[in-house]
Amino acid sequence: MKNIIINIEQRMQEVLNNAQMEYLHKILIKFLETENSENKEENSNEKMLEMFLAAKKIEGCSKKSLDYYQSTITNMLIKVGKNFKHISTNDLRDYLSNYQNKSNVSKVTLDNLRRILSSFFSWLEEENFILKSPVRRIKKIKTAQTIKETYTDEVLETLRDYCHNDRDLAIIDLLASTGMRVGELVRLNREDIDFENRECVVFGKGEKERKVYFDARAKIHIIRYLESRTDGNNALFVSLLKPHKRLKISGVEIRLRELGRKLKLPRVHPHKFRRTLATKAIDKGMPIEQVQHLLGHTKIDTTLQYAIVNQNNVKISHRRYLG
Repeated sequence: MKNIIINIEQRMQEVLNNAQMEYLHKILIKFLETENSENKEENSNEKMLEMFLAAKKIEGCSKKSLDYYQSTITNMLIKVGKNFKHISTNDLRDYLSNYQNKSNVSKVTLDNLRRILSSFFSWLEEENFILKSPVRRIKKIKTAQTIKETYTDEVLETLRDYCHNDRDLAIIDLLASTGMRVGELVRLNREDIDFENRECVVFGKGEKERKVYFDARAKIHIIRYLESRTDGNNALFVSLLKPHKRLKISGVEIRLRELGRKLKLPRVHPHKFRRTLATKAIDKGMPIEQVQHLLGHTKIDTTLQYAIVNQNNVKISHRRYLG
């Protein structure tokens, strides 16, 4: 900056007197300092994070996801203590290693952090703010492939038998037959249900709209539940007590947990119905692409994580093809 000022002043010496030169000097100093300050602000970590979150919001990310992105990236930027342009692969490896040691998080959680950082730096690269993402050389963190539990037909019938109100029975049947997310369930309104075609439209992650389908049993129990209601709330599922407000995710989770505790059933929660449906559909031969669409997954790899290979089918196939 100093050299620029000197160069300009040397060229203007022939046409300006001393007083004018002094005034020019003050103007140049003020202008260049302001421009330098604005450039620093435009290229600050805070500004980049703000622009990144705005881009993610336009893509359809939920507020919950945006908050998770913000807290994760902000924490990294504070701990690393560098401008985004100067953050290296080693800086991020050290950060992830220290985070794991101090917080004692699982490999799944650690890989989620890596994916978020990768998304941020990949966006910076795509927008030409950096030449190359430092996360490129940080490989996916290997996690143990655990077989997650599903509900057996017997457990599902037990849950139905011990439901003491029409609402909870309708919730169980709708979750079990559609595989919808609990967040999608509580957003449903009465008019969203097409009883004739046994289908309804739900809004999934990123406000993506899709149709899901329920069985005859769910239809009967939903109709019975709606007929028993005396409130004017438009929500499909409401609280049992007045003023009968729209049921929240936590309300569904608490009711199912209480039911599981009474029946001494381990880990009764809404998402388990979704996993059960996906597993049963694939086990019975439903094409994986159709299961993907049914569940509203963007990537087929996500759908495959829900699928559990039935060991009895492996045994039958072995005898059929190899035995």
